[in-house]
Amino acid sequence: MIADLKQIKAGDLNVSYFETGPIDGVPVILLHGFPYDIHAYLEVVPVLLNARCRVIVPYLRGYGKTSFLAKKTLRSGQQAALGYDLLNLMNSIKIDKAILAGYDWGGRAACVVAALYPERCLGLISCNGYNIQDIKNSSKPSNPNTEQKLWYQYFFHSERGRLGLINKRHDFIKYLWRTWSPSWDFNDEIYGLSKNSFDNSDFVDVVVHSYKHRFGIVAGDPKFDLIEKDLSKQPTISVPSITIDGETDGVSGLSNTSKIKQKFSAHVRHQILPNTGHNIPCLLYTSPSPRDKRQSRMPSSA
Repeated sequence: MIADLKQIKAGDLNVSYFETGPIDGVPVILLHGFPYDIHAYLEVVPVLLNARCRVIVPYLRGYGKTSFLAKKTLRSGQQAALGYDLLNLMNSIKIDKAILAGYDWGGRAACVVAALYPERCLGLISCNGYNIQDIKNSSKPSNPNTEQKLWYQYFFHSERGRLGLINKRHDFIKYLWRTWSPSWDFNDEIYGLSKNSFDNSDFVDVVVHSYKHRFGIVAGDPKFDLIEKDLSKQPTISVPSITIDGETDGVSGLSNTSKIKQKFSAHVRHQILPNTGHNIPCLLYTSPSPRDKRQSRMPSSA
């Protein structure tokens, strides 16, 4: 039986999210990245259910049926906005503390809350290490191999990139999926589970703003100025943390382990998963029979 999504007003958003597990279980919030959605966690949810966790998997701003409450709100994709959304979701569903886990944009939201509001975080699982952007140093060039992997970000700085995301959206996303996670054997059926999530009317605006803001090309929402100021100090994360890399990650590569030691004061361990790309939660997301089981646990579209 396909589970229903829940909706709740939280901060600037009406958040669409999936929830399962005992209400008195340890809360675990799973946060997806770009360009993915909640279906990234189809393999993870059953494991957490077996451990009697209360599992919450929200659509980020710009994805699925998550929507902005006001037309005038800037469709910001900046890191402070993602952390703000997560904190407001926890407040709205009355979760005081939770284990936060995420990758890509979702990992960034989790790191922001863990760094600035450690009292709200029981523990952190962060894919790609320390995931808080160093915007003040973003104009410094990196090595050619890294610069080549970031081509899509520079593409979004132009009107051509924006139009590409509007007119060739699904071809573009499937290309990123293939190149970022070369060992992930997804097909059209698997992509179809997430496809509608990228047709959110705010998707393009949020994505473009995110990739411009992180390079200092556009201003953020003024309401997040103080949060961004705190993040610019590259704060240490003091909660118990596990960091994970995919060995074949085609965009982020492997984390700087020396930076992990500097930025995680309660670091538990760092793990590199073999034959795994950027979309780390979808490690096992390949064969037809498990996929049929997964569809019974979470919604097939949003």
